[in-house]
Amino acid sequence: MIATIQYNSRKLKIDLTKPLDISIPLEASKDNVNAWYIDEPKIEPVRAGDWTAAVSEGASINFNNIYFNPHAHGTHTECAGHITERVYSINKKLKRFFFLAEVITVAPERLNGDEVISKKQIQFALGNKKREAVIIRTIPNTKEKLSRQYSNSNWPYLTEEAVKYLVKKGVKHLLIDQPSIDKEKDGGELLGHNAFWNTSGKLRLNATITEFIYVPNTIDDGAYILNLQIAPFENDASPSKPVLYKIES
Repeated sequence: MIATIQYNSRKLKIDLTKPLDISIPLEASKDNVNAWYIDEPKIEPVRAGDWTAAVSEGASINFNNIYFNPHAHGTHTECAGHITERVYSINKKLKRFFFLAEVITVAPERLNGDEVISKKQIQFALGNKKREAVIIRTIPNTKEKLSRQYSNSNWPYLTEEAVKYLVKKGVKHLLIDQPSIDKEKDGGELLGHNAFWNTSGKLRLNATITEFIYVPNTIDDGAYILNLQIAPFENDASPSKPVLYKIES
């Protein structure tokens, strides 16, 4: 099924039967991807007295409670409410769901004992391209990212300068395959988040950050249409399912 999306003066064609899912699913397992020093998610049947809401235990339905944290347990999309005193809702701030996006692959550089993604690397990867969304795949890019336990790992992060460059380029939706665009332990500075949402000026309330994605190696760098799907949570962040569509020539 071919669909046409109008982007500025261009008409871009995508095949809706060929989605490229770059989300990480959530499961009740210690192997579920994890960060921020909390336990794994839980999915368990409701129990009321002697009754357990599971077909395998004699009930007519499966009726589960799910306990998880969107920031720690998988792919999620967040808005400025993640770091502001007023808690803005991602469900209210993300009102468009299709964007022209660029997938870039970056090998983080060493800086003061950390691995970072620098402004220079972003400049080289994007060139003069104008994109609403940028999707960052870091290397090495192995399937370990689907189950890695990130707490106390000092993952790669974006320098403040790199984030400011993306903002200057007009990027409104930033996606990365790490638990955060910021350093794991930075004393609460959150330089990247603050720069991306411009907390020192006019808040970029229509801008989002999506973390904990996984971009398989079968997906080439380049331009795509991004469908950024979220669950309708009235919260600063929601579990999400970013899906890419290759632009047909």
